[in-house]
Amino acid sequence: MEWWQAILLGIVQGLTEFLPVSSSGHLMIFKELLGVDGEGFLDFTVTVHFATVIATIVVFWSSIIALFKGFFKFKYNDETDYICKILVSLIPVALVGFLLKDQVDALFSGALWQVGCGLLITACLLLVSDNVGKRIKAPVAKDQRNGISFLQAFVVGIAQAFAVVPGVSRSGSTIATGLLCGVKRESMAQFSFLMVLVPIIGEQSLDLLKVAMGSETFGSGVGPLALVLGFAAAFVSGLFACKVMIAIVKKAKLTWFALYCLLVAILIFILS
Repeated sequence: MEWWQAILLGIVQGLTEFLPVSSSGHLMIFKELLGVDGEGFLDFTVTVHFATVIATIVVFWSSIIALFKGFFKFKYNDETDYICKILVSLIPVALVGFLLKDQVDALFSGALWQVGCGLLITACLLLVSDNVGKRIKAPVAKDQRNGISFLQAFVVGIAQAFAVVPGVSRSGSTIATGLLCGVKRESMAQFSFLMVLVPIIGEQSLDLLKVAMGSETFGSGVGPLALVLGFAAAFVSGLFACKVMIAIVKKAKLTWFALYCLLVAILIFILS
């Protein structure tokens, strides 16, 4: 991978991670457009995803610190409740990660038409949540403290697990599912971004541990310079996109993103 390809792909990751358009799908699209070799591309993908997780931590730093301060008071307060619900949301993606890791890895070396199918699914979810979702009067759960219940958190977690498929947007699927379940937009925006921190950090830490133990190599075929430049580009662009997406989820219509995903999917089917 050339240095300029790494920067462009990092920018693509940063701009699309927090928008409901699938960052993994766009990375695969631009990988083909830029003629990037597939060797080591999954390691590069993990690295730039980690960069956007760091960007999320920076944007939500005060909220994260407040959560941990409340949690370590060792009583069941709002902060403990919120962290527990994030942990519940991680159950589905943890099961997928442990039981289907090889199958998930194989998806990133698949044909581009699979990304098109994933984008169609994303478009449908966004359209339904933005239009039909407004007419659905979901019952208010008794444990809907912090704006989301344990059941809603688990269902949103299922959506996040399904979003391992390239083309299916993680933020789009989780936000859309949350809205359909009756979670308010302002509550769902922050929860969606915070729930991804643990799995991405965990995956990156596990990969680095395997490298340190000598059981695996990391970044083979990509090179350290490309990894560093991709990380930096994804982090900087991710800082911008995260702040923008928070405002968009609270106010803008998700239908516009659905139409974008539909258009890109059609172009993929036509050109591939």
